[in-house]
Amino acid sequence: MNPSREHGRLMRLASVAALSTALILVAAKAFAWWLSGSVSLLAGLTDSLLDGAASLINLIAVHYALQPADENHRYGHGKAEALAGLGQALFIALSALLVGWRGFERLQAPQDIEATGIGVAVMLLSLALTGLLLMFQRHVVRTTGSTAIRADSLHYASDLLLNASILAALLLAAWGWRSADALFGMAIALYIFWNALTIVRESAAVLMDQELPLETSERMRLLALDVPGVLGAHDLRTRMSGTRWFVQLHLDLPGQLSLQEAHALCEAVELAIRAEFPRAEVLVHADPHD
Repeated sequence: MNPSREHGRLMRLASVAALSTALILVAAKAFAWWLSGSVSLLAGLTDSLLDGAASLINLIAVHYALQPADENHRYGHGKAEALAGLGQALFIALSALLVGWRGFERLQAPQDIEATGIGVAVMLLSLALTGLLLMFQRHVVRTTGSTAIRADSLHYASDLLLNASILAALLLAAWGWRSADALFGMAIALYIFWNALTIVRESAAVLMDQELPLETSERMRLLALDVPGVLGAHDLRTRMSGTRWFVQLHLDLPGQLSLQEAHALCEAVELAIRAEFPRAEVLVHADPHD
């Protein structure tokens, strides 16, 4: 199967799986919160609601990012993923502020939590579903390098800790620690906000055309130098857009080569780099060495 087509299929599947998981958890947590009144469960419900909204945006962005290049977007539409990441960060930050404020209010006036058993059952379900989703998302990120799925994976990873914290808060509250619910809710809010900042940094790096890691660029330069006939390689520049890497470099070639021979060496370098880094689109400029 074509790697680009397979990557697209995995990214769409991961986006649909995230949205479906969020909707299931919204329904379960809403029911448990309605019965218990727990602020930690409210934190989980709010987070799942915003997860659903963010995953919907992600689904739309992934669909757009996978569209082929056109006359107005010669480099493709991959940066739509980074824009979706910024949108997700906004949703996550808002949820953190809401949950933190609600936790502060509850800390001032602690309340007993009802129907703890239902809350615990819902959180165990949340842990199981979130864990399965996270394993699949990380597989997709390893395979495709998708910025949008990586952002989704980051906030679902925080959800795993969130759900575990809510479970602990419910159990402590059931044992008489009435303030535990509010304290856990506020701590969770801080962690969620930190994850929002992480997503902003990663998305901004893509939008600002940050270079690929130095070791990756150096490996590409060495691959170019390994091609027989290439005397040197310099001015290597890289950037990322969605799942694609754009690479530009200059080659030092013997000045007496014909245009056809120089072109053949440039193509050999492109193929050598793409063989190890299939996501790379390589543009090579030939310079006469002498």
